[in-house]
Amino acid sequence: MARKILPPSESWRLIDAWLETHVAADFTLLNPPATSDEIRHAERILGTSMPGDLAESLQCHNGVSTWTSILPEQSPLAVGGIVEHWQTCMTVAAENEGLTARPWEDEPWWHPLWVPWAESADGATQVIDLRPGPEARRLGWAGHSGGGDFIDSWPDLASLLHAVAQALHEGGDVRGLHPYLTAEGVMWWDEEGCFELNGHPLRAAPVGLP
Repeated sequence: MARKILPPSESWRLIDAWLETHVAADFTLLNPPATSDEIRHAERILGTSMPGDLAESLQCHNGVSTWTSILPEQSPLAVGGIVEHWQTCMTVAAENEGLTARPWEDEPWWHPLWVPWAESADGATQVIDLRPGPEARRLGWAGHSGGGDFIDSWPDLASLLHAVAQALHEGGDVRGLHPYLTAEGVMWWDEEGCFELNGHPLRAAPVGLP
């Protein structure tokens, strides 16, 4: 039987407890919850309702105060960052015919129903795809060039957060990435058996709480 996916609020409760115990400096980078008014204002600009798991996640933490590797590849955006990034991409796409997939690509550079919720270290954006259909709410990447990438995507945000909480409390990986602590005590995710980052030692992150 498939394991039940935890709701984002429960996953964040577990992630928060682990971070506060093992990497308190990273825990302080998480913003306080977004308000309902902030979310509703964003929805009016986006022209669509926030997916339920994103709204629930934002009501746990309104993104982070600065880029962080608390999550494996994605640093969560605040509501204001979501809106700003969406508006920027809509403008750039309209000016460069980026709302239509080119003949050699499956996806456009941008789509109005992609909600950007996080950024990678190289500036790519992880989006939640709200286009109607069986794959609605899946996660994908919108990079600097080329079409959107939904290969091996997470089915939804709740599934990703659940996997992170499980890896921190029970061990294991998140799609091949394991949690580590740097020499400065900062969180990092990398492949199994990784012992250094930029010439500095890494150690496997502790599993669970004391």
